[in-house]
Order: sequence, then structure tokens, then C-alpha cells
Amino acid sequence: MRVAITAASGRLGAEIVKATAALSGTEVVGLARTPANAHGLGVEIRPGDYDRPEQLRDSLRSADAVLLVSGMDAPDKRIGQHRNVINAARDAGVRKIVYTSVQGAEEGAAFSPIVQSNRQTEEDVRQSGMDWVIGRNGIYIEPDIDYVDSYVEAGGITNCAGDGRCGYTTRPELAYAYARMLTDDEHNGRTYNLHGDAITQYELADYLNFAFGTNLTYSPVSVEDYRADRVAELGEFLGDVIAGIYEGIRNGAADNPSHYAEAAGRRHISWPDYFAQLAAR
Repeated sequence: MRVAITAASGRLGAEIVKATAALSGTEVVGLARTPANAHGLGVEIRPGDYDRPEQLRDSLRSADAVLLVSGMDAPDKRIGQHRNVINAARDAGVRKIVYTSVQGAEEGAAFSPIVQSNRQTEEDVRQSGMDWVIGRNGIYIEPDIDYVDSYVEAGGITNCAGDGRCGYTTRPELAYAYARMLTDDEHNGRTYNLHGDAITQYELADYLNFAFGTNLTYSPVSVEDYRADRVAELGEFLGDVIAGIYEGIRNGAADNPSHYAEAAGRRHISWPDYFAQLAAR
């Protein structure tokens, strides 16, 4: 079986390439807008610019299945880019498409336009005429790990999530699930929420303290204050998006049933185990 994975030079795409290549009997082709950025993955790399339909069609020829990693452009633009991949795959004779979508508030938050664009692509995938599987990713926990020093410098974790619970995940856990979703036909026609046990920001602070020996506390603030802080540091677009993610957590949009075990065939790593591994490094 030959599978093609888009955005192979990105952090999620690269993890999915590695997880899928580890499966016996599976040949992996990576697609990247700049192929040179993905050549260290040990698989064939072909050009895969979401804005170039003919290039996509040529690169997807001979693939049995394709994994479409959601793009990073503005919501209205990414819908068309995703359609380019879907149409190219169908025209190239690909029989199955898997899409990395996202969980989140579909209305009422600054993150909602991104969620809505993902929902539109989900519908495009379902109507593509190919077999399909959709994963709705939880929120990556890695940025919080990478941000520990900044949390210490700031004196703790501050955002607008309040008491809301968040279904976090990791890129390697997602990659394992997507490798199974790509290669096992039992998943066809399914939509899965992909995340581990939901935790609060208070619990996240405790886990970080355990793993890194810090003394962080969590301090909730209003949505308005947090948005103003993020916009001041990151600019209006990105600041609104980040604030919208935590607003969604506050309102329960990130606390959903998880289907990870069904998609992956095993349980998601537990947070005590995950942070114990970090502490042991």
C-alpha cells in the first residue's frame, strides 16, 4: 500500500510520516511545498503546494490513500486550498482520504472561523467520492512544555480558560492514530475526536511542576483582558486566535468525548505517564 502525506515538512506531518513508515507493508510518500525541508525523513518526497492543483495531481499519482494535513492560511483561503488537494487526489485515482481537522467552538469565539473552515473541509471530504476518515485533533500540549521557562519568568500561567477542561494531545499520539486510520479500512466513514483525558489549567500547572520542578500556579483572567494581552504581544490575527482557543476551553468546547482508543487501537498516553517521562529526561 502506498500512502501520501501532505505538509510532510511540518511538525505534525513529519510525525505522521514516521509513524506510518514504521508500519510493515506500507510505502510512504511525503508531499511538501518546499521538498528540501522534508528530505531528512527517509521517504520519497514530492512537491505538494496546496495552491498548485496540477502539481498536486502529479504528485498524488500512484497513491492509494492520502492524508490531508489542515493548512495554516486564513480560514477563507484554506477551504480552497484543501479543495485543491481533494480534487487532485480524486483525479489522480486515490481511493481514500484522511483529514486532520480540529475540535473547538463552532460559534461565538475568535477561533470559530478556523473551526468553521475545518467543518467545511470535512463536508468536502465526505462528498469527495473517495473513502474517507476524519480526525478532530485536541489541543497540542507541546507548546505548554516549550513555554515552561516563559511561565516561570511570568510568575505562572495566565489565560482565560478558567475552570474549563481541555482534551490535550501530543503530536506523536496523533501520528500513531492517523497511521492506523490511513491503513486500516475499518475506520472508513468515521469521524473521531483525538485527545487524551481532559484536564484543567490548574491540573496542567501541577503536572508541569512535577515534570520540571517548578512552582507554577494558574491565574484565570477575563476573556477581554486575555485577548488584549495576546493582541498586544502577537498582533490582532494571532492574538485573537489564541484568545479564542482558551475562550473555547472556558466554554466547554474542548471537553469532548474521546475516540482515540477506537482510532488507534490502544489508549492515549495518560498525563501522569507523559509527564513522568518528561521528568525522567
